[in-house]
Amino acid sequence: MSQPPFQPPPPPHQPPQSPYTPYNPYNQPAPPQQPFMNPAPPFQAPPFQQPPFQQPPFGQRPNAGGNPVGAVFLGFVVSVVVSGVYSGINLATYKEQSLTVANALYLGHALLNGAIVGCLVGLVGRRSNGARIGAAVIAALGAFFGYTNSLPLIIADAQTPSVVGDLLSDDPFFPAKAWWSSEAHGGVDWYSPLGLVLAAAAAWGLAYVVGNRRR
Repeated sequence: MSQPPFQPPPPPHQPPQSPYTPYNPYNQPAPPQQPFMNPAPPFQAPPFQQPPFQQPPFGQRPNAGGNPVGAVFLGFVVSVVVSGVYSGINLATYKEQSLTVANALYLGHALLNGAIVGCLVGLVGRRSNGARIGAAVIAALGAFFGYTNSLPLIIADAQTPSVVGDLLSDDPFFPAKAWWSSEAHGGVDWYSPLGLVLAAAAAWGLAYVVGNRRR
């Protein structure tokens, strides 16, 4: 009996494969592509443009602000008031004052006059050098006239007002000479110019400090 020739069994069915490419040897599916988008440039603020520096005209100082004239006038008014108060205190207490107390009261008045004038001038005049110089001069004059104005009042209270008139008619500068002379030693009373220096230094220093803090 004849047998049919041997035929191998058919191969199993396999799904279709994508063709081999050298860039994808394992035939993996490529990831989905996203549409190309241009990245937005970061926000950049415009460069700061500083206005050009303008110098004041030649020979003109920059404006320091404040009101120098008003500051000097205000300092003068306050110095007159403080000097008047000191003259009144000196008149009311001269009988109980010793030489040490009188000198301490005079120097204390000089410092107080300079401090008040300097603070007010610094607040109003600010960084004006002219106002500072004016404050120093006004404070020194306040310390001087505060003492000399009290001398005629003391003489009028101790004696009579007519004596003051006679003294002023003979020597109009006798209060200034009494301010300069020492009652104890008869020479120069160095406390008198020291009071002027303290008043001027306090006024100028406080006007400088307070004026520089003001903008």
